Amino acid sequence: MLYKLYETQRSLMEPFSDLAHAASKAYANPLSIMGQNPFAQRISAGYDLLHRLGKDYEKPEFGLRTIEVDGVDVAIHERVELHKPFCDLRRFKRFTDDSRTLDRIKNHPAVLIVAPLSGHYATLLRDTVKTMLGDHKVYITDWKNARLVPLSEGEFHLDDYVNYVQEFIRHLQGIYGNCHVMSVCQPTVPVLAAVSLMASRGEKTPLSMTMMGGPIDARKSPTAVNNLAMNKSHSWFENNVIYRVPTNFPGAGRRVYPGFLQHTGFVAMNPSNHARSHYDYFTDLIKGDDASTEAHRKFYDEYNAVLDMDADYYLETIRVVFQDFSLVSGTWEIRNPKGKVELVRPQDITTTALMSVEGELDDISGSGQTQAVHDICTGVTGKRSTHFEVQGAGHYGIFSGRRWREHVYPRVKEFILANNAAPAVAKAASAATAATGLPAPGKPRSSKGKVAAAPAKYATAATKTVARKRTASAK
Repeated sequence: MLYKLYETQRSLMEPFSDLAHAASKAYANPLSIMGQNPFAQRISAGYDLLHRLGKDYEKPEFGLRTIEVDGVDVAIHERVELHKPFCDLRRFKRFTDDSRTLDRIKNHPAVLIVAPLSGHYATLLRDTVKTMLGDHKVYITDWKNARLVPLSEGEFHLDDYVNYVQEFIRHLQGIYGNCHVMSVCQPTVPVLAAVSLMASRGEKTPLSMTMMGGPIDARKSPTAVNNLAMNKSHSWFENNVIYRVPTNFPGAGRRVYPGFLQHTGFVAMNPSNHARSHYDYFTDLIKGDDASTEAHRKFYDEYNAVLDMDADYYLETIRVVFQDFSLVSGTWEIRNPKGKVELVRPQDITTTALMSVEGELDDISGSGQTQAVHDICTGVTGKRSTHFEVQGAGHYGIFSGRRWREHVYPRVKEFILANNAAPAVAKAASAATAATGLPAPGKPRSSKGKVAAAPAKYATAATKTVARKRTASAK
């Protein structure tokens, strides 16, 4: 009922918002009669603010057209590489006619950025993607608004999230041989689970994982977000924040955690800051400070654009991550696409380098929550396991803005480059396998005593297609 009431209110407000937008332009035009009013600027600013408070915010675009690589402008072509019911794998392919630059970008590492599915769209990581494109081949998970996914596409669970990540990793491995994975905030947990399961099966795992500001162990330095999830029962969340999508959307009838409720929660965390920001926007409009007003618009166009999350996924995340702490407790079991239940064992990861990043002032994922990944990934040691705390940075500062570009990215770039080759232990194991016929450490055997081909068993259709194309070209 609440969702229907919200949609009714939004539909009623829409024409008034459009009218306010038109009035703002009319009063801002010095050639119009209304623009001659001595208070025209103030009236225009008031209508503009009213329009922005009442408008509906759609999914923003990444809008990345060019990027500079070693002083040369390189064109960016954004395209969907893989379609899934609840997510698209999006690629930012770079093009240039400069031969030297082309040779450089061909040798750049491939990176899968796993964006959070926690209210905002993947475009929240626009600055992350833009910066990474200078030195990497970049792919990102573009999660879909659940209210736009028809019921015929089935349910979406946390297990499906983990399986999606594995499929995307295998897709990149099929193209480039291997890849690196970066997860920001919420996906640190399912990404670690995905790589752990691949390691336990004996599959090839990514060359590196970079985990940024995520709740690996939410018991450490709990924040207001953590406390809410920990102190309310599972049934409370199901009864109070889960609603069905109204009939005017493709996903009509789907149970979701609505985006407007999430947005209300975001604002409620710092209401005074948002009120001050909107007042500053009003005064900047009056002063004619175009740079400040445009910065405000860009931020809130992104911040106010929210998506609905499938109820099953959301409730399972609350239980697994914030109530049962299943990952760090070693009790998390995941059902793979074939229906088999597998235990998540991070200690089985041995050939993937690991980097954790935290912000000193992070009020979403508290201090130590991400660093805890090193305590459970006991198979990754020495220089291949590193942690970086960003002084003076909040949650968004570790992946967006000046601190990200000047302090975090250089460390991430260096870490990925240092681990861009397969680790020596993996090469030695492969050599031993070839020489003796014995399986590499951690490699499962088949019932006949031969090395089991785990990757082929779980290979996706996309990966098989790439393999067929390579075979055909070789012929």
